[in-house]
Amino acid sequence: MAVIEWKKFLIPYEQAVEELKVKFKSIRREYRRKSEYSPIEFVTGRVKELSSILEKANKFNIPVHRIEYELEDIAGIRIMCQFVDDIYKVVNLIRQRQDMQIMYEKDYITNVKISGYRSYHMIIKYPVNMADGVKEILAELQIRTLAMNFWATLEHSLNYKYKHQIPEYIKAKLKSSADAAFKLDQEVLEIKDEIMDAQKLFEVKSSLVSDIMNNIFSLMSSGRVHEATSYRNQLNKLISEGEVIELNKLLEATERSLKAYGEV
Repeated sequence: MAVIEWKKFLIPYEQAVEELKVKFKSIRREYRRKSEYSPIEFVTGRVKELSSILEKANKFNIPVHRIEYELEDIAGIRIMCQFVDDIYKVVNLIRQRQDMQIMYEKDYITNVKISGYRSYHMIIKYPVNMADGVKEILAELQIRTLAMNFWATLEHSLNYKYKHQIPEYIKAKLKSSADAAFKLDQEVLEIKDEIMDAQKLFEVKSSLVSDIMNNIFSLMSSGRVHEATSYRNQLNKLISEGEVIELNKLLEATERSLKAYGEV
């Protein structure tokens, strides 16, 4: 293909990545809006560089005219999770979707690669609505924990440097660090409830502080500077060490002040 045709060829993949990122981020927002824990921590995506596409096609003897049918990761989405069991929750969410077709799955968490690589891969067929009609493209979803992603990023860098011929002593270190990362994931899973409680508490406090600050700004804008300053000083004392019940009382106090002047 000519260069100009390659640019055209990649357009649906670029659109697919943007759409898929929005869709998976929306799942996270939906959970948060319902004040529920989201198994999705964050989402990234990319379209392979042309040089990488051609290099991989050459490596696997894929003819140029077969690339769109045989190269499955031109469009790639990574979904990061806090905990290992969240990965399988995300997998089940994807299985239930009607806007993408799962071609096959690879569980590299149960079936760890020799290198130590762990992740859950899903190859999907995704329809993209283009100006001249619907174009179905293949995309790869990688679902992994933050620890798995950290390790995979390091391995990718070393593979790039050594052109996939990493020295044995470095491979051994990588394998050891992969096992250590997974052990960390397992240990963190044992205290998942405690971590989730702490995160929930942080979110509740953040919401209360935000509401109190909004009320303080309303008091300031209405000219009641002294009253607003007093509440701000109380809030400053509570932000670092205050309990939820104390923040709730301060919120109620600011609301009463606003109601007294008919401003809420």
